[in-house]
Amino acid sequence: MIDRRLFNRLVTAAAIASYRPAFAQTAAPQSIRRVRTRVLEIAYEESGPATGAPVILLHGFPYDPRAYDEVTPPLAAAGCRVIVPYLRGYGETRFLSPATMRSGQQAAMGRDLLDLMDALRIPKAVLVGFDWGGRAACVVSALWPERVNGLISCTGYTIQDIAASLKPVSPEQERRIWYQYYFHTERGRAGLAANRHDLCKLLWQLWSPNWKFDDAIYDRTASSFNNPDFVDVVIHSYRHRFGYVGGDPALDSIERELSKQPKIWVPSIVLHGAGDGVNAASASETQARFFTGRYERRVIPVIGHDVPQEAPRETAQATLDLVKA
Repeated sequence: MIDRRLFNRLVTAAAIASYRPAFAQTAAPQSIRRVRTRVLEIAYEESGPATGAPVILLHGFPYDPRAYDEVTPPLAAAGCRVIVPYLRGYGETRFLSPATMRSGQQAAMGRDLLDLMDALRIPKAVLVGFDWGGRAACVVSALWPERVNGLISCTGYTIQDIAASLKPVSPEQERRIWYQYYFHTERGRAGLAANRHDLCKLLWQLWSPNWKFDDAIYDRTASSFNNPDFVDVVIHSYRHRFGYVGGDPALDSIERELSKQPKIWVPSIVLHGAGDGVNAASASETQARFFTGRYERRVIPVIGHDVPQEAPRETAQATLDLVKA
């Protein structure tokens, strides 16, 4: 008798192998839907059957849902209900009130994800994310594991240890995160506001040095950075993670829990690009200690930071491995 997990994996692999994207990263954006949460009107894209197994795909900085254009079709074809939101500060997602703090802290990302699931009446989902989106997925997986069927986190355990953030790291890693120090200054805020298109494109190039994307691919995403709250949310994110600014008081209780570096016990797969220019693949080698349930780490050769856009087949395969487990 063939093992059920092996059988599911073989079927999944066959489905992905037979999928041939017609658009080759040139697809037009899907129609945008909107849902209101406590503080946001979240714009999102949805595909697949409404009754399918929910999968939520979360982008990071500076990206948007276009990172998942070649991941979504095979997931939908496999019967998943696929939700791809625009994070706060991106695309057509908007704050409901001008009085709400334009926070980019990790607790905000996690709370937004949980609120989105509540608004869409999704009791449990497989969460997939990279960069900020990976952090949101880790936060929900750690603090609300009853809402998570499985976690795909690119670059590993990404819940920030803010108390330890002022301890210097290796000179090589300090070099990789120069942009964060830039954003700590008012010159950096002004630079992001004035040069967001070119600055974010430079980050793409540095973080994914082996990915030869063209202007058309980048520009489809860069339009999301014209959100009126983009600069405020980004600057707050990079200042808060080093303890240089306070967070949203409404999120203090979540940040206190995150400061304990909670373990993640939901089934988890870590994907890490061997060519990641901001988080070296070696950084996730010792992170298994943060995962107490089923855990697997997969290093993907050559690719950089934008795992789903650079390695869509591997991302879809890992996702369906958890959906079908």
